[in-house]
Amino acid sequence: MNRNLTMKQYMKDNLPLFIFVSVLFTIGVVFGAVMVNALSLEQKQEMTRHLGSFFHEINEGAEFDSRQSFVQAFGMHMKWILLIWLFGLSIVGLPLILVLDFLKGVLIGFTVGYLVGQMSWKGMLFALVSVAPQNLIVIPAILFCSVAAMAFSIYMIKNRFMSRNGNMYQPFMRYTTLTLLMGVFLFGAALWEGYISQLMMKWVTPMLVGLYG
Repeated sequence: MNRNLTMKQYMKDNLPLFIFVSVLFTIGVVFGAVMVNALSLEQKQEMTRHLGSFFHEINEGAEFDSRQSFVQAFGMHMKWILLIWLFGLSIVGLPLILVLDFLKGVLIGFTVGYLVGQMSWKGMLFALVSVAPQNLIVIPAILFCSVAAMAFSIYMIKNRFMSRNGNMYQPFMRYTTLTLLMGVFLFGAALWEGYISQLMMKWVTPMLVGLYG
């Protein structure tokens, strides 16, 4: 109960930061979706060729290494929050956290925008099974890490550099613990991405193969 109250209070105290990073991420998603329209015809054709080849491989029963997919996904997620954690330890890293949040939004917006732009509702269906599920965990985890990093960086500015006082140990441990907790959630997201997503993609791929001959 106390833990729930503590988390609720933490979110209340940092609500402006949560709103700020959420808006920034959303802008990144919109920007990524708009970027699809900036692709040249040759770029779109090349991406479509690779996507069609991928669909055919799945439809023909190609086996993918689920363990390797899990390891790669988890490694990528952990590198992302590790960078955020490191940036949070320095004042100069504060704007870089915002850059990472924006880029994450751009990547997701571009991926979904391309799939929907090329395949309409079938692209939306594929995005729902291949992109959306794990990102329902990944996105909040990254935003939580970002807010924690920004809050810690601001705390350092106020209590270490401006007033020259304040205990750094407890805020640092709270910051690091929250980052590690988000790592646990990302572990679950990577498990889904490595093992479950592939099964779901095999389920919808037969409806997509016809689009590519």
